[in-house]
This record gives sequence, C-alpha cells and structure tokens, in this order.
Amino acid sequence: MRFDDSLKTILSADATTGFGAQSAWRQLVDLAGRRRIADIDAAIARLGMLRGSVPVAVRAASGRALAFANPPALLVGFFAEDDLAIAAPVLRTATLAADDWVALLPRLSPAGRSVLRHRRDLPAPVVRALESFGSTDFVIHHQPGADASVAPAAAPVVAPPIPANDAVPVRPDAPLSETPFVPLGTVTRGLPVVAEALRRHEAGSPPTPGANGFVISDLVARIDAFNRTRPEPGEAAPVVSPPAEGFRFETDAAGVIRWVEGGGRAALVGVGLARASSYGPVRIDATAGGALRRRADFDDARLEVDGQSDAAGSWRLSGTATFEPRTGRFSGFRGVGRRPRRDQSATPPVPVPAGGADSLRQLVHELRTPTNAIAGFAELIGSELLGPVSPAYRERAQSIHAQATDLIGAIEDLDTAARIESGALELRPTTIDLVPLIARIVADLAPLAAIRGVALAVEPVTQPLQIVGDDRAVERLLSRLAAALVAAGGNGERIGVTMLADPPVVAIRFDRPHALRVADDAALLSLDGDGDAAGAPLLGTGFALRLARNLAAELGGGLSIAADGLTLRLPMAVDRSVGQASIN
Repeated sequence: MRFDDSLKTILSADATTGFGAQSAWRQLVDLAGRRRIADIDAAIARLGMLRGSVPVAVRAASGRALAFANPPALLVGFFAEDDLAIAAPVLRTATLAADDWVALLPRLSPAGRSVLRHRRDLPAPVVRALESFGSTDFVIHHQPGADASVAPAAAPVVAPPIPANDAVPVRPDAPLSETPFVPLGTVTRGLPVVAEALRRHEAGSPPTPGANGFVISDLVARIDAFNRTRPEPGEAAPVVSPPAEGFRFETDAAGVIRWVEGGGRAALVGVGLARASSYGPVRIDATAGGALRRRADFDDARLEVDGQSDAAGSWRLSGTATFEPRTGRFSGFRGVGRRPRRDQSATPPVPVPAGGADSLRQLVHELRTPTNAIAGFAELIGSELLGPVSPAYRERAQSIHAQATDLIGAIEDLDTAARIESGALELRPTTIDLVPLIARIVADLAPLAAIRGVALAVEPVTQPLQIVGDDRAVERLLSRLAAALVAAGGNGERIGVTMLADPPVVAIRFDRPHALRVADDAALLSLDGDGDAAGAPLLGTGFALRLARNLAAELGGGLSIAADGLTLRLPMAVDRSVGQASIN
C-alpha cells in the first residue's frame, strides 16, 4: 500500500492555534526529514513562519527525531540556525556531502561548529574548513558585568597608530591618477597579524625608518617569525605534565563521575558509567553499567582515554557501591583507577557495527509514522467524525484500527529490542505495586483468554508486593509474556500465576501451556508461532520470550524456564525505614 504525503494538505491546515502549529511543524519536519517533499523551499518557508509559535521542547524533540532520518541540507541548515539545544542533535547525526557542509559552516555559530569538531566521520575538506574558523571560534570575548578586578591573561593586541603625516585625505570620486601614494608599511601595520608580530618583537630592536617610515624587509621577517611559532587553527598546545599513575573518583546515583583526585579531572569528570559508550575521547565498557543496574560493586572495568592529558591511556576501574546511612538509598560509587598490568588486555570495547541495531531502529522509525496514520484515519472513519458511514465500512474501519494497533505494538517491541541491543534503553526506576499491575494485565487479556478458551488464574496474595523498575518497561514485560502464554494455551486449559516474595527479588511464576512443553529451552526461544491463530504474537512466540528475557535482565532480574513453568524474577523494593528488602 502506498501513501501520498501531500505538502499542499499540510500547508492548507489551520496553524493559527498552538496545537495546529505544533501539529503542522511535526508533520513538515517528519516529511522533509525523510525527503518525502518535492518543494523543500516551501516547507522551509512554512517552518520559518511556525518557529515562533512552536515551543522549544517540541522543536528539540523534532531535532532528535531526525537522528535516524536522512534530512536534506536545507533542513539541516534550518535547524542549525536555531538554539544550540535544538541544533546539536541534528549536527551530531546529519549526513551531508562535503560541499553542503562547507557551505553551511559560515551560517553556524561558534558553538554549532564546536559540535561538528567532535565528529570523527566528516570528510577531510570539511575538517580543513572547520580549522579555518579556529582563530575566530576560540576567541574569548569579554562578557559585560565581569569582575573588573581579575586581570586579563594577556594584553589585547592593538595595532600601532598611523602617523599623522601619513594620513592623506582622498575624495571618494577622485580618479585613479589623482589618488596619492600610500606607503606599504602604513597599510600593513593595520593588519592583525602584523600587529601581533610587532608586539612579539624584542623591545631592543626597533624598526629602522626608511623613506616611507618602515623597512619592508624587516616587516616580512617579523611576520615569518610569528607564523613559525603560531599554532595552527584549532591545534591544542602540547601538554607537558607527566602521565598519572592512579586516581580516586566518586559518582552520583546516575553513575556520572562528579569528583576526581589524582589526575585527569578535565577528561574524566562528567563521564557516565551507565552503559558502554564513548564520551568524546573517553570510552568505557559495560562492566560498570551492569554493576550500576544491580547496585553492586565492580572490579577491573576497562577505560580508554585519548589525547595528551595526564589521564591519557588505558585504565582499570574498581568501585564500591555507597548508600545513604539514614535512608538506605543508593548514592553512587566510590572507587579508584589504576593502570592495567602487563597480563591484562587494555583494548577498547568493540563498537557496534554499522547496519545492526541502528539500522533496525531506523526501520522502526520509518514504519511507525504510516502505521500511526492508518490507525488514526481508521478511527476517524469508525467513529464517523468525517460523516455518516455505512455499517459495513464502519466495521471494516474498526477491524483496520484493531490490526494497526497490534502492528504498532509489534513495532514498539522491535524498537525495545533494538534499544537493548545497542545499549540505548533508558530506564527510570520507580516503586511499583505488583498485585494491581498483574490484575490490570489479566483484565486486559480477558477477551483473548475467552477466544482461546484459556483460564488465566492468579493465586491470591495476602501481603502487598513491591518491585523496583521502570513502570512502562515492567508493564510491557509482563503483558507480552502473559499474552504469549495465553495465545499458546488450548481450549479448557488453566494457566496459573503465582507471586512470591523471595528477597532480594519477587518471583512471578506462570504455568507453561501444554503446547509449549514439547520444546526444550533452545527450541522454545526459537519458535515462530502460529501467525494465523487468534491472539498469536505477530513476531512469534520465541521473539516474545526472548524480549521478555532480555528486558528482565535490563531491569536487574531474569527469566528462567522450567519443564512446567516460567519464573520471572524482578528486584524487590527496599524498605527505606530499615534499609533492607521487604515485602511491605
């Protein structure tokens, strides 16, 4: 099925209200970012009209959404002219031709060009063009209101004054034959590079006056000496400090290094330990990230620091989890960093190959927009908001809406799996009451259980059970696992659900349907499922179980498969009054 995303329809929509402006903005950015608009100039013009009516948060979200699209150069330039929080996500991920980047650089602010300087995938002509801006971008301008008592690091460069006898008035309309001769020394002394060369010249050798007030050969020699000692644009001065042999560090509750003692402060402060990633010249593996999710100690996490600072090179990090004495809440890590021994490997983590999880997330981005459009239009037709509809067409629209909703759920599952694989899944732990959540999931699955003839029976629990985890991720985990088991059940079959406190975790056990007992663990996780059966997972039973297992691991728990049941274990909430795991 093909869709015609018409620019004319969007341009004719009502954008006078705040909601209308935001809706038109999102649609135009999405279509232009995926190169679905032929008249890109008209789209950019309308975006310029809407920018003042769209909040910064909405514009920033649109910029982040372009990370997995292929925006054209005009759209990248449009976002690059906005605030840095909006422009930075686009500048970090956009892929343009070298000529387009070079043409865009003069329109960027110094902060925008600094974002591009941290990229390592730009073509060589673009890197050279960025270097040409170094002398301009790296100038520290005086800010109004600064403390006047603080002396500047160096005196400002001031060009020598031009002698009064050299100043000859010239009429603007005078012919070339009447234009007086201006000495070359008078002209060149006004150039910044000449002024800097004169300032650096030794005080004991003043220039020898000539017929025109200045000797050209002496001036050329000074310029040449200045150019030999001046660093190239963007080139950092070499660091002469000796390499550090060790350091101590502390992190906050999110795993971000906030304090360093012993060396490497500039390179290490601000580095996050939550997952394996790269922070500019600093790279870290996943050892510390796994310990952060478990709130446990870790040893020998690999750290690689590029550059010429005293922290450059390979490190091994070891940290101890710390907790607040009064509340028992996790407060971060305290640890040390040391150089690796000779018998230890210090190679950096292997980067995720291009075309893997990132390609899957880009595919999800391409699928989500048209699927949402199908569901939206089907809902409009089924609810007769566009006018009366015959019962037959209304029934078909409702069927299309239901199938599109199922497809959206499968797309979200793919997105979750891709985020887990690439280490980009963001979790916000909260305390979750397990019993009401299970009851809500069972109620949602009641229609499917009735179709399959399956009884989903939850054993009563006498005490409240609380777990720690991201509420949306936990609900997705439990609903997908329960739906896969119900869909595999047969007519008259009973699937029991038992919840039990087993500190420091809560165990949730599901009976294994008879249809899934014939396969061992490996075969069970590779089942494709029956796509034609009512309620069967669109991506297969094996995919649903693998997603549940991986998501449980991300939440700090696990999924175990036995001959007659599946047991899901999730971290139990901590009773802050006593500082230990509790069922209350």
